Amino acid sequence: MHRTDPPGHLAPHIPADVYHRAQATGQPVVIVVHDTAPAGFPWQRLLIPLAIAGSAALGTWGVVAALCWLMDVAAHTATVIASVAGPVGAGGITLKLFSKK
Repeated sequence: MHRTDPPGHLAPHIPADVYHRAQATGQPVVIVVHDTAPAGFPWQRLLIPLAIAGSAALGTWGVVAALCWLMDVAAHTATVIASVAGPVGAGGITLKLFSKK
C-alpha cells in the first residue's frame, strides 16, 4: 500500500474490502491495466533534438553572415577614409596608400 493512498484502499482502483473479501474466499483478483502509450514511433522524442540542432545551426550561419557583412562594411569604410585622407605620414616617412588615376 502506498502512503499516498487514502485509508481503506490498497490502490486507487481496488477498494480494501473487495481485496480482503477476495483473499478470505480465495477468489482471484483481476487487475486490468490500461496501456495509454500511443502505438507507433514517438516522434516527439526525435523531433525536439532535431529542432534544437537545426536552430543552433541556423543561428551559427546567421552569426557568420553578420560577421561577413560587418567586415565588408569595415573594409569599405577604411577604403573611403584612406582615399579621402591622401598620403599618410609618420615621423618624416610618407606612405601613399592609394594611387589616384
